[in-house]
Amino acid sequence: MEMNKEIELRKQIKQWLFENKNAGIQLLQKLVQAESTQGNEAKAQNIILETLTGMGLDVDLWEQKGNELKKHPYFASSRSDFTGSPNVVGVLKGKGEGRSIILNGHIDVVPAGDKEQWDVEPYSGAIKDGKMYGRGVTDMKGGNVSLLLAIQALQALNIKLKGDVIFESVIEEESGGSGTLSSILRGYKADAALIPEPTNMKIFPKQQGSMWFRLHVKGRSAHGGTRYEGVSAIEKSMVVINHIAKLETKRNKRISDPLYNKIPIPIPINIGKIEGGDWPSSVADLVKIEGRMGVAPDEPIEDAKEEMEKWINRLVEKDLWFKRHPVKLEWFGARWLPSSIEVDHPLVHSLSNNYLTVLNQSPIIEASPWGTDGGLLTELGDTPSIIFGPGVTEKAHFPNEYIVLDHVFEAAEIIALTLLDWCGIYSDK
Repeated sequence: MEMNKEIELRKQIKQWLFENKNAGIQLLQKLVQAESTQGNEAKAQNIILETLTGMGLDVDLWEQKGNELKKHPYFASSRSDFTGSPNVVGVLKGKGEGRSIILNGHIDVVPAGDKEQWDVEPYSGAIKDGKMYGRGVTDMKGGNVSLLLAIQALQALNIKLKGDVIFESVIEEESGGSGTLSSILRGYKADAALIPEPTNMKIFPKQQGSMWFRLHVKGRSAHGGTRYEGVSAIEKSMVVINHIAKLETKRNKRISDPLYNKIPIPIPINIGKIEGGDWPSSVADLVKIEGRMGVAPDEPIEDAKEEMEKWINRLVEKDLWFKRHPVKLEWFGARWLPSSIEVDHPLVHSLSNNYLTVLNQSPIIEASPWGTDGGLLTELGDTPSIIFGPGVTEKAHFPNEYIVLDHVFEAAEIIALTLLDWCGIYSDK
């Protein structure tokens, strides 16, 4: 494309996004007001369905079959019945001979939590000082709207692409990614994928994986008045937790990737839940510990499991109690695959250049501190994925979650230009 035409096209995209800012904000507000916690995604997905249909895309809506997905080794969810929780895909067909791309966003959000910690109603979509507030606005409905705006801008300007653009609005990302798994098994793949998770406008070509674990720590019950005759599982669990902390230190010392330089703990092991004992005047004889283990981008998930298992077996070196009463380790619930693509991948290069064009500065390129559906797309779907979005990382899952509205439109502009580069512009001349 000639330089003058390219500059003019960029101006037209920026102008269209400016002129349609109110419509974009209204769409985002509607999505935030449609509470889409697990099992309640239908209302928000209907808004997406209506939007995609109005755009004239080839639309595919389906409810995934849990009984079939459960047989897949990468299935991870707390439920198997997905009735009333559809996935939605819209395809903008290219004219041929161009690279295809998946634009993947999840519609599900985590619960709002204690409403007393919120300054606004969690599903209000309230706007103040250039920010919109609400559960899911940053993780990741704001990014989803950026994707839709990018496509709409190209359509409005009658720009035809050579490659296909596949927009995916999936469920269950917060529970392990069964929505994206279902879309992969349904046949959706592309030459690359972009996921607008809340990265603070950073680019993540690498992401850690993670998985949930549960530990059963045994003690021996006794009356609290003679607690010295028993063995407290609560006290033994403290030994276990300290032992796991040392594994976290050991694993993170191995991380030398410069993309993790500014991340204090690249692959954390988090203890998120402890329960044990059944009576204040009894010595606790069982404690259950649940947590999340981070997995490095290039680390096979089975290797991480094996290391944890061997480490737990070494508890006997700390306390002989564990020789006769070994800690039971089980893996359960959600799991996110790690993934990595080259920092010089063509999509990273294109996105970085367009970031510079739009914002007049170079982007920050780091490794993701959490897992996303990008691991499934990259590893299972053979679709190299990068993460880039307008949301505020530090506000995802927090009270008073918000997004800076200008960032939604800046991201949309960067993504629109990247679609031109990646898919190619079709000309019938």
